[in-house]
Amino acid sequence: MHYYVIVPAHNEEGFLADTLNSILRQSLQPKRVVVVNDNSTDDTEAIIDQFRALSPIFTKLNTLSSTEHMPGSKVINAFDKGLQLLDKDYEFIVKLDADLILPDNYFEKIAYIFRGQPKVGIAGGFIYEQDETGEWKLNHPMDKNHVRGAFKAYTNKCFNTINGLRNAMGWDTVDELLAQYHGFEIYTDDILKVKHLRPTGNAYNQKAKLLQGKAMYTMRYGLLITVIASLKMAFKQRKPQAFSDNLYGYLEAKKENTPFLVSKSEGQFIRNLRWKNIKDKFTNQK
Repeated sequence: MHYYVIVPAHNEEGFLADTLNSILRQSLQPKRVVVVNDNSTDDTEAIIDQFRALSPIFTKLNTLSSTEHMPGSKVINAFDKGLQLLDKDYEFIVKLDADLILPDNYFEKIAYIFRGQPKVGIAGGFIYEQDETGEWKLNHPMDKNHVRGAFKAYTNKCFNTINGLRNAMGWDTVDELLAQYHGFEIYTDDILKVKHLRPTGNAYNQKAKLLQGKAMYTMRYGLLITVIASLKMAFKQRKPQAFSDNLYGYLEAKKENTPFLVSKSEGQFIRNLRWKNIKDKFTNQK
């Protein structure tokens, strides 16, 4: 299967070489890899140039954006600029972070999933991070059917049906909800263990803490689902402050009439799906 990879990279000199090496080791090689050097001030560009000399699959794109590392907007801006360099002659496309080490058969397995299960539109593995003892341990959000934004693979049909990725916090939830709205399935494979070299969110600034609640508003969750989801998040992360931050962000977005990311019909589908998932989990715990 032909596939493309886009790697947004901002000041990733400590990790990028490991990520690009893991791409070179893939048993199924990508047709093209666009590495977007997004306003880096370290040796990120020099590392990209080294890999361009190693293989013609690599393309470099230098771009300027805000130096502020905010979840959602910055990385999707860089992704979209990389996307402009590519045609649509691919079977699946990948948004890949610049601080990962992939198993050597990662994309071969992703291709196998897409080929064997035509209803699957988004697929991926699971993230592992090192603890203080150096052991690699699973680090995954509450929903095991969710593909982390760090390594999302989309079939051509799914990606274009959902009209690409939303430039906002919550983009890696909206994409899956819209994919399901259009009849696609999400697939996670626990055999695919991806090493994440930098813990999630370490580079985000303080303003980012309110964006999760804003994202829930823009996805038309409604207040009650936002409260339930925020309580669960705070408990899972062992961060009580996350609950109040989410609610504050939600209410601020509502007060400011922040534009929604989804239509009314999509929002209704999302709420119904969320309620179904809540009821299913409650039933399974009985």
